[in-house]
Amino acid sequence: QVQFVESGGGSVQPGGSLRLSCIASGFTFSSVTMRWYRQAPGKERELVAGILPAGSVTNYADSVKGRFAISRDNAKNTLYLQMNSLKPEDTAVYYCKALLYAFWGQGTQVTVSS
Repeated sequence: QVQFVESGGGSVQPGGSLRLSCIASGFTFSSVTMRWYRQAPGKERELVAGILPAGSVTNYADSVKGRFAISRDNAKNTLYLQMNSLKPEDTAVYYCKALLYAFWGQGTQVTVSS
């Protein structure tokens, strides 16, 4: 059974940092492209960042480029999202997902507010 457990969210002030983690199970993590998505209240879920299986290639939404960094540890089946210089518009529930698998975790809430 494919499962994702996201953690690391919280409340921070603008300009702060958070590091999200996602522990995956139920599939061969090291063989799958992984992505982070987010969904803000009243908005559709959007793609934030992606990373290829070996971790050598990453891509980002324009809104987070230069501030967020996606990485992975295939030995630990874990995906990360380092978020720096956070803005109020980054407030959302963040989810990880494996490409080609139609499963979602419970997400982790990130709130950026002064």
